[in-house]
Amino acid sequence: MPLPLLEINRLGLYCRAGDFYIDPWEPVPRALITHAHSDHARLGCKSYLTASTGVPLLRERIGEDACIESLPFFEKIKINGCSVTFYPAGHILGSSQIKVSRNGYSVVFSGDYKREKDGSCEGFVPVSCEEFITESTFALPVYQWGDPENVFSEIADWCNKNALMKRTSILFAYALGKAQRLLKGLESYNIPIAVHGSVMRFIPHYQKAGVLKRTPLLGNKENLDKVRGKGLVIAPISTLGSTWLKKFAPFSLGGVSGWMQLRGNRRRKGLDKGFVLSDHADWEGILRTIKDTGASKIGATHGFTDPLVQYLNEKGLQAYSLKTEFQSEESDNEH
Repeated sequence: MPLPLLEINRLGLYCRAGDFYIDPWEPVPRALITHAHSDHARLGCKSYLTASTGVPLLRERIGEDACIESLPFFEKIKINGCSVTFYPAGHILGSSQIKVSRNGYSVVFSGDYKREKDGSCEGFVPVSCEEFITESTFALPVYQWGDPENVFSEIADWCNKNALMKRTSILFAYALGKAQRLLKGLESYNIPIAVHGSVMRFIPHYQKAGVLKRTPLLGNKENLDKVRGKGLVIAPISTLGSTWLKKFAPFSLGGVSGWMQLRGNRRRKGLDKGFVLSDHADWEGILRTIKDTGASKIGATHGFTDPLVQYLNEKGLQAYSLKTEFQSEESDNEH
């Protein structure tokens, strides 16, 4: 029986034939990176290869001295006899699915992905393959996303109501990806917006890519009066209870995540408002993607893998769980 094209070892997802890793968990000689979130882009690798539009974010994440090579989307290269191609994943700017092919057999590793277009990153492109490894962050039927434009409208209404009561609107969102998606989606609304420094560090890369046209205010002392009691502040959940956040009081707290689909998560986090907006595929999006690939063998990783595997096997596909150390930036521990 031939060895699998991609396999898990103690360092991560490994291609033995090509002698490279995809999103390794530890430093390795050669790493192919799907996107710049910290659970997929680890420090210390000898060399990195990622999609061209993801290079600035990856360099921001892992440092200027890192050896980073780039590959445009849809362009094929050979690595030790294996063909490798990057395709848009629709997760954040530069996020990729990685297709590895050898001897007429191909595997696509999805990384993190979503099917909705949001204007803040390249739109997802289905990729045909024999084997597809999908993320499973929200792989339960309860997770069904609505129209993102309706969510942005709800956020704007919430901000306006808070402003009438002279309360600052605070939205907790992941600093890379989700925050920029919010900024893009709210560009047409006349709301003063400030961001935490951890969000601002990525803004120039999104602006250089032509995604963001407005520059948000930095949430510092100089800009306090421009947003306190009248505007919106976007910050990571780690700022909850901090001295930095308290200077915007009085405020109303909101969270933006796929987990907000279940109201109990909002209450448990102590939030006043929850908005359902995810950068991951929902249940229907995952199933649609699997169908679009045409793959008969499906690997499910990080998330609700077991229910998805059971469902797919009952539908006649060959499905399996792939244990990884990836933790979604939308993990319940995050917000």
